[in-house]
Amino acid sequence: MEKKNIDWGSLGFGYVQTDYRYVSNFKDGAWDEGTLTTDANVTISECAGVLQYAQTCFEGLKAYTTEDGKIVCFRPDLNASRMKDSAVRLQMPVFPEDRFVEAVKQVVKANAAFVPPYGSGATLYLRPYMFGSNPVIGVKPADEYQFRIFATPVGPYFKGGVKPLTLRVCDYDRAAPHGTGHIKAGLNYAMSLYAITEAHHEGFDENMYLDAATRTKVEETGGANFLFVTKDGKVVTPKSNSILPSITRRSLIQVAKEYLGLEAEEREVYFDEVKDFAECGLCGTAAVISPVGKIVNHGEEICFPSGMTEMGPVTKKLYDTLTGIQMGRIPAPEGWIQVIE
Repeated sequence: MEKKNIDWGSLGFGYVQTDYRYVSNFKDGAWDEGTLTTDANVTISECAGVLQYAQTCFEGLKAYTTEDGKIVCFRPDLNASRMKDSAVRLQMPVFPEDRFVEAVKQVVKANAAFVPPYGSGATLYLRPYMFGSNPVIGVKPADEYQFRIFATPVGPYFKGGVKPLTLRVCDYDRAAPHGTGHIKAGLNYAMSLYAITEAHHEGFDENMYLDAATRTKVEETGGANFLFVTKDGKVVTPKSNSILPSITRRSLIQVAKEYLGLEAEEREVYFDEVKDFAECGLCGTAAVISPVGKIVNHGEEICFPSGMTEMGPVTKKLYDTLTGIQMGRIPAPEGWIQVIE
């Protein structure tokens, strides 16, 4: 298929309308068969549950062109599973996991002309989401829902590519200990907007959130998990019941152990330990890994030995290996790559 006339190398992480999206509606206790549509608009009641009480969740994943010219998605089954968990927590009907994966494939195939070519540095970002669609004025779950997936070609999430980021320790809490921090609810991101805007105004790229209960342990940023590397080369990621179970983070831990022969563990990470790590990165679907060069805690600077110019050596090996798997340069573990026929 002939590709769209897009300057792939100049794309930022923004919305570019593509030709098709997937829509399925839940009514009278069941999902309809779903369909692709060219209509990019959503029409709902002024009293829809999503507008009144933020009953919505979403996912994010990517499609790529591999080195041998195939179009693939990376572990969409895990996105389906995570969206199921989000729906259950928000009292929403679960969109069947097999149908989720099939809908992803339909959207990618229908928008194949928008999948950036191999080597362009760009990808096709997919946004599955679900929301309460019928009128709800009392505080209760909606009765009707809509599940949708749209696609948009994107470039790097952070401007400047892999340039190490500067973070601040945030005074606001991202999630309560028994709240919704472990699911991908829209409301989690709405409450982070004030903090990230404030951080940007102060010259920082992102926030480091600490646990709300004790403010002694590292949680995550507004949209990515942390990954640390010790001075003896061990990979460490924070463990908490109130952070999102990142698919990228889980994949990187497996890559560290099985591809690079590194020791890797998920455990509670105390903020007091951060100054002793050799490398730090943020991991997630949008950026894969973005290196962190400095963290500022109310004027006190923690500067990582990996510096402010490039990724640390272990972080770079992790990044190169995972992106190599995603792009088809390195053989993938079974089930990780979904080829779009």
